[in-house]
Amino acid sequence: MAHAQVRDIPRTTTAPARAPQPPPPPAPAGDPQPPRTPPTFRAVLRHRYCSRLLIASVTGRLSLGMVPVALILAAQADGHSLTTASVLAALYGIAPALGLPLLGRLADLRGLLLPCYLGAALVAAALGTLTAAGTSYLPLAVLCTALAGAGCPPLEGGLRSLWHALLPDDAHVRTAYTLDSSTQQIVYVTGPALAIAIATWISPAAALALAAAATMVGTLAFATTPPARTWRAAPRRRERLGLLRPPAMRPLLLSLVFLGATIGALDVAAIAVAEHHDAPWLAGVLPAAFSTAGLLGGTLFARLQPTTAPRPRHLVLLGAAYAACWLPLLAPLPTPAVLVLALLPGALFVPLLTVASLTVTALAPPGTSTEAVGWLSSAMRLGLAAGTALAGPLGGHFALPLIAAAGCALLLTARTTPAPTPAPAPTPV
Repeated sequence: MAHAQVRDIPRTTTAPARAPQPPPPPAPAGDPQPPRTPPTFRAVLRHRYCSRLLIASVTGRLSLGMVPVALILAAQADGHSLTTASVLAALYGIAPALGLPLLGRLADLRGLLLPCYLGAALVAAALGTLTAAGTSYLPLAVLCTALAGAGCPPLEGGLRSLWHALLPDDAHVRTAYTLDSSTQQIVYVTGPALAIAIATWISPAAALALAAAATMVGTLAFATTPPARTWRAAPRRRERLGLLRPPAMRPLLLSLVFLGATIGALDVAAIAVAEHHDAPWLAGVLPAAFSTAGLLGGTLFARLQPTTAPRPRHLVLLGAAYAACWLPLLAPLPTPAVLVLALLPGALFVPLLTVASLTVTALAPPGTSTEAVGWLSSAMRLGLAAGTALAGPLGGHFALPLIAAAGCALLLTARTTPAPTPAPAPTPV
């Protein structure tokens, strides 16, 4: 040995040179060190399949923003009243609240392919029938609308389940959640604008056909990736309550209903503000400003978020700040001030939704990740529909989004830490 030979040499006036030390062994490839700063969106998208899965997921979900507007325009073109057209749009908005948890549970049990293909086929058949037959025969229109909403493929839940398999550590997964929450704004800004453009240039039926095509193309691009084909959820225990078993899950999902209500009420409040200021353009610009602020807030949050998992106090603080940001909008304000102040809650919406999504995933029992996101989406959509329905009778005042945001913040004060996993019983020798 080199060191033994050095020690055996008698000491002389000139000390011999030390034997070179071997370099330290490299860190194991399967145990990456967490980054000191939060990863960027670009760092997430550089990983294999991440860009394709995100783009495919957004494309497949584009119909969620297109169909409600296209349904209203198609029903009016067929001679129905605005009330009937709005009921059809509301039915489409609520139907995914029933279908997504069921398709999510199927994905957790059988993999992503079956629920994705089944949902896409159901959406294509229902929207294709509406395109061909129109909405003149109302019972058929109601049935097809309900099926098109309930059949929405579980692309959002599937994507969030795949992040854990594709990314090297939890820090990248948290940034991916922020990225996904931010891109949802694209669905609800681009979708309605695209539907209006196609309905104006061609016909409302063409807008419905394009929504069906987007669902099919996005779902096929998503489901044919190797990670989606091979992904399987962890084994799950058979329980009566299943995903709702953790005590903190129920108040958290209820808080997301209130969070969704702020968005539903905002759309009506924008119309009321536009009428009050005699500025019709404000009805579309105000929600767009809110969503744009959400994109910017999500990007900033990705850079400033803590490098560790979010704590319950982060969720409570974000909820309280989100509620406080609605307060200035209660005052009588000029049009520019309304637009500027609407940016404040918009900038906090994506960070709050991201931390809530991470908390839902942390609370979910093993083997229920896709179903968990389905319940999250259901809670948001139910709240959105309720906010829209209540805002009309209340005159579209900003008090309703404030009350809903305050309710969300209050519910978030409930315990939201995951219950400790019991230690496995020792195996007898």
